[in-house]
Amino acid sequence: MTPTSRRKLVVAHSVRADAPQHEVQTNKALARWLAQILGLNFGGRYEPEKHRGRELYLLPTQTIVGAAHAKALGINGPGDLWGGYVEHDFICTKAISHGLRSYQARAPQGWSSLFSERVRNVVLDGLSVFALEDARPAAEHLLYSGPIRLKPIHACAGRGQEVIDSLDAFDEILARPDAEKLFGNGVVLEQDLREVVTHSVGQSFIGDRVLSYCGDQYLTQDGQGEEVYGGSNLLVVQGGYAELLALALPDDVRLAIEQAQVFDSAADEAYPNFFASRRNYDIAQGLDSDGKPRSGVLEQSWRMGGASSAEVAALQSFVNDPAMRAIRVSSVETYIDESLPADAIEVYRGPAENSEFLLKYVTGKSYDG
Repeated sequence: MTPTSRRKLVVAHSVRADAPQHEVQTNKALARWLAQILGLNFGGRYEPEKHRGRELYLLPTQTIVGAAHAKALGINGPGDLWGGYVEHDFICTKAISHGLRSYQARAPQGWSSLFSERVRNVVLDGLSVFALEDARPAAEHLLYSGPIRLKPIHACAGRGQEVIDSLDAFDEILARPDAEKLFGNGVVLEQDLREVVTHSVGQSFIGDRVLSYCGDQYLTQDGQGEEVYGGSNLLVVQGGYAELLALALPDDVRLAIEQAQVFDSAADEAYPNFFASRRNYDIAQGLDSDGKPRSGVLEQSWRMGGASSAEVAALQSFVNDPAMRAIRVSSVETYIDESLPADAIEVYRGPAENSEFLLKYVTGKSYDG
């Protein structure tokens, strides 16, 4: 997993041509920070002509999709980037968390039914839909057990989601002018939980180090008043999941880690050409419509994410103190212009995609307080 060559350049790569400024600048800030930690040079933002023929270690903003794209970037394996690679676009979305309603339902090229079989016991009740005609049968099946949440598979930070509590309400969605496009692009229908806590579990393979972590994330309001991702609090260790589970952890956290491990292994098995050096999973724990506790993996992130700055901060701390066993780090995103807390490291300050202002920063403290 190691960018071993001293000649390698660490390069930020905004995959989307229309990426918002805060994403581009956050990507550059983290790439520059990683270069410093790894003792490599920072090559700025990826430019095909400028970087052709160079050995690169890339920090892409999105999972790399398709063999041709990976080849063009010089990515041959997980040691060439901090992120991930998949053959088909849907594999890096929420879609793989759930199976199809029936074998007759439309599926994208490369779909693996093996994955949904492997993760059935570690996800919430749900179905993936890729065609308008498959949407109502899927919703009808799930609504027997209570309200469901509609989640466009390419949306992030909780945007575009809707809670539906009846078939009549779902029919109203089907009647919208954009319904065919919505479901054709892919939608997850998933049981809705109350009193939800969302855990973050994952691993990063950077340089010659493996970091494993658990934690939780929370929401905040953006400039439009919509609830979006607001930050993550992580407990990070040097080593694998065994080292993480060796710590004194509550039972609900242990369950989240175990479910993430099953999901992670299933991805390797069902999609053998997939690889990733950043593997982050969101696990929701809450109450179903009958008041029973439920826990399940919501989705994966094999790319730069909201918690990435916290992971880099943890890596910096372990490099500074190799004997350190664990550390607590927090990434924060706020849409309120405010001063940084003491000892915080600013990652981004400026305009956001849907708001006039966004501040991102990271803080850390010792494991034992």
